[in-house]
Amino acid sequence: MQLHITGLSKTYPNGVRALDDVTLSIPAGMFGLLGPNGAGKSTLMRTLATLQDADHGSVQLTGVAGAVKNIDVLRAKDDLRRVLGYLPQDFGVYPKVSAEDMLDHLARLKGLADKAQRNEVVAGLLHKTNLFEVRKKALGGYSGGMRQRFGIAQALLGAPQLIIVDEPTAGLDPEERTRFHNLLVEIGEEVIVLLSTHIVSDVSDLCPNLAIMNKGRLLVAGTPQQLVDALTGRVWTSSVARADVEPLRERHAVISTRLYAGKTQVNVIADARPAPGFEPAAATLEDAYFAAIGGHLAMPVQAAVAAGAVFSAAAHSN
Repeated sequence: MQLHITGLSKTYPNGVRALDDVTLSIPAGMFGLLGPNGAGKSTLMRTLATLQDADHGSVQLTGVAGAVKNIDVLRAKDDLRRVLGYLPQDFGVYPKVSAEDMLDHLARLKGLADKAQRNEVVAGLLHKTNLFEVRKKALGGYSGGMRQRFGIAQALLGAPQLIIVDEPTAGLDPEERTRFHNLLVEIGEEVIVLLSTHIVSDVSDLCPNLAIMNKGRLLVAGTPQQLVDALTGRVWTSSVARADVEPLRERHAVISTRLYAGKTQVNVIADARPAPGFEPAAATLEDAYFAAIGGHLAMPVQAAVAAGAVFSAAAHSN
């Protein structure tokens, strides 16, 4: 099964071009979509979830298990919704309704008319998301992490084959985040799980394939290792005084800064030592992310990302 996105574009009435000719093929398994706030990730997620229309382009879901093997996502919306699970960035709950009753109601809306089957499905999802012991508790009393797990439970109703989760770990504490990660990995073994986030560690922990986008455009795509390898020997680091950061930005390709032991640690992209005091550093996916956003990651994004890559990406200039 694969999700093929071709030439997808969307411009809002205020003139913001949220999607700019996005082309990407996504295989089964966990797939990470990285980008800062405003990159166009949520617009892409809502478009794929059939909640809004694109101006141009096409999306095909191929190799679907069931009567309809290939789905034109943008035109056959009802067919897509039958195999879709969606957890948006922000979702509301009825605060006085229990998780069990709410899932039962949503299961009926999904077409599970048989009460015994519905009870079995609801109980199974509550166990899977570790909410069975609090199934009678009103949703308004759930913590942020519990609500996110409930969101995944409702997204899994109907055994979806395409699951879209938009910024799922924002605001979660480390324990809940780890629990949520484990749940996503389990889910992603047999279906497409598209994870949209601005948190690099979410993708590095979970996703064997990823793409980075910014300002509506796809920048680079590949495996985490491919993106890191593209920076091998080109990342340099130094600890400098705060006052020296801006002059460094003017002279060098600074990709990130962070405070460490009272000084500012600066990472720079360069083919050779950029200045005295800089030492070579092992590249990380975070470096690749910041380098891509800054336009410093030199990777081809044409028909295939690299030899042996299992998906492809393309980005085009106007």
